Amino acid sequence: LSYTWTFNTNTLSLQEDSRRFVSQETGNLYIAKVEPSDVGNYTCVVTNPKAEQSVWGPPTPLTLRTDGVMGEYEPKIEVRFPEATYAAKGSSVKLECFALGK
Repeated sequence: LSYTWTFNTNTLSLQEDSRRFVSQETGNLYIAKVEPSDVGNYTCVVTNPKAEQSVWGPPTPLTLRTDGVMGEYEPKIEVRFPEATYAAKGSSVKLECFALGK
């Protein structure tokens, strides 16, 4: 499976975007330092290349809070590594690590 996201019906181009990242492990979209231009509707698209099919999830609206409250997030490092990672010599391995918080 592969995961992509749309923003207000336009596919997010993440190659040159240092603030947004889509985990190809979980499909989650991460946005660092949300800005007013990020407000809108986000939709996840899951594609199965072998079946040549894509499924669109429901739109998820992103709004900015005006009360200054950050929510329940405390600073933490989000790590979802398997207990062991195996790789053939000379191959590449991609590990995902995220810093979350205020």
